[in-house]
Amino acid sequence: MKATRRDFIKTSLGTAAAIGFPTIVPATVFGQKAPSERINIGAIGVGRISRGHDLPAIFKYDGARVIAVCDLDATRAELGKQFVTDAYTKKLGKPYDAVTVYHNFHELLANKEIDAVVISTPDHQHAIVAAAAVRAGKDVYLQKPASLTIAEGRYLSNAVQATGRILQIGSQQRSWKQFHRACELVRNGRIGEIKHVEIGLPGDPSGGDPTPMPIPQGFNYDAWLGSTPVVPYTVDRVMPPKGFDRPGWLRIEQFGAGMITGWGAHHVDTAHWGMNTEYTGPVEIWGTAEFPKTGLWNVHGKFLTHARYANGITMDISGDFPNGIKWYGTEGWIFVTRDEMTTPTAGAGQPAKIEPLMASNPKILDSVIGPNEIHLETSSEHHANWLDCVRSRKQPLAPIEIGHRACSTCLLHHIAMKTNRHLHWDPERERFNNDKEANAMLSRSQRSPYTFEQSSWI
Repeated sequence: MKATRRDFIKTSLGTAAAIGFPTIVPATVFGQKAPSERINIGAIGVGRISRGHDLPAIFKYDGARVIAVCDLDATRAELGKQFVTDAYTKKLGKPYDAVTVYHNFHELLANKEIDAVVISTPDHQHAIVAAAAVRAGKDVYLQKPASLTIAEGRYLSNAVQATGRILQIGSQQRSWKQFHRACELVRNGRIGEIKHVEIGLPGDPSGGDPTPMPIPQGFNYDAWLGSTPVVPYTVDRVMPPKGFDRPGWLRIEQFGAGMITGWGAHHVDTAHWGMNTEYTGPVEIWGTAEFPKTGLWNVHGKFLTHARYANGITMDISGDFPNGIKWYGTEGWIFVTRDEMTTPTAGAGQPAKIEPLMASNPKILDSVIGPNEIHLETSSEHHANWLDCVRSRKQPLAPIEIGHRACSTCLLHHIAMKTNRHLHWDPERERFNNDKEANAMLSRSQRSPYTFEQSSWI
C-alpha cells in the first residue's frame, strides 16, 4: 500500500475503540513484493460462505493477502487459519505462517496493518460489523444482504459515504457475463419499453428443533446473537458444530427474512440494473405469504408479492416462477439466471438445466450494442473489481447505496407479506405513507452492547 493511502486511512472519519495489537508481517513472506505494495485483508466470519466463496476468490490475486481471520467460534477460527495457511503454502510453494486469529472483530479492526476486510457473517451482523469497519478506516467486501432492516441499511450507507471507504456488496451476479448482457440489452431497448418484471426465488423448508442445548465450548453465543434478543442455544438455530452445511439461522426471522433477502438481494439488484432503478425503490407493494405454524424455522414459505415503481413498471416475486429474472417489454422478453439452475422436467421428474440467458426472439441475444448506446460497467470477477477499486478509490460495481436499495426493496416485500395489505412507500424519505404499523417494521431495537453506538465489546 502506498503512503498516500495510509495517510488517507489515518484521517478517515471515526475509529473503532478496540483492544488488540498490530501484526507485523515480514516482507520475506511475500517474496519480492513488500506488504506495502499489497492489500492486507482480514476475514471476519470464516464459515460456509467464506470458505466456499470469498476466501478462494481472494487467494487468486497476488495483489492481496489474507493475514487475519476472526470468528466467534474458536474451532472455526482455527480451521479458518488453517484454510488460509494451506492455500498460501500451496500457492507460494513454501510454508506460510502469517495469519493472526481473532475472536473479537473490533480487535481485528484495530490492527493497523490490515487495509480491508471481507465480512462473511450471518445476515444480522452485516451492517453493524461493516459500519465499525469503515469507521476504523477499512475498505469492505460485504456479503449480501446489506442489512437486517431498512434503517440499518440507511445507517450503513451513510457511514460509508461519510468515511469515504470502498464497500462492495457481494452481488456477484453483476460480474457474471449473462447478467451484464441481459441488463445491457434491456437498458438499450431491445425488448421495447419495460412494463413488467418477474423474479423467481428458491424456497426454504419449515421445521427445526427448538429444544435448548448446552452452548459448545469456545463459542461466544451471546456475541453471535449480537443485537438480537437472547434466546436459548440449539444447533438448528445457529450452525452445525462440525462441518459447513447450510445453517439453520438462514430460516429464522430473528436473523434474516428468508429467501426474499437471501436470494432476493441478488435478483432484485439485477432487476434494478436492467430497469435503471438502482437508486430508488417501488412506490407500492402488496402480496401474501404462508408462514410456518410449528417448528423453529419461521421464515416465509410459499408467497407472491407485487410492486409498482414510479415509472409504472410492475414487479412480481414468487417461488413459483423459475429461479431468475424475466423482463417483459412492449416488444418481447428476456430471462436470465445462473449457469447451474435446473427445473423439474414435466412428467419425468428429472431436473433439466435452464438456459442461463433466453429471449422471446433468439435474435435479440445477438444484438450488437452500438458505440453511442448504453454500455454498463464490466467486471471479470467481483472480488477483483473490489480490489481494483481499493487501489483506484473508484466506486465498485456494487456500491453500498445500490446494495441498500436492493436489500430495502426485498424488505419491503417482506413487510407486505407480514402486514398482508397494500402499502405505499416513499423512496425518497424511506417511509411508508400514513402507516404506523408498517413504519415500525423499518427498524429493530438493538441489544446492548452490540449496537451501532457502542464501539467495542469483549
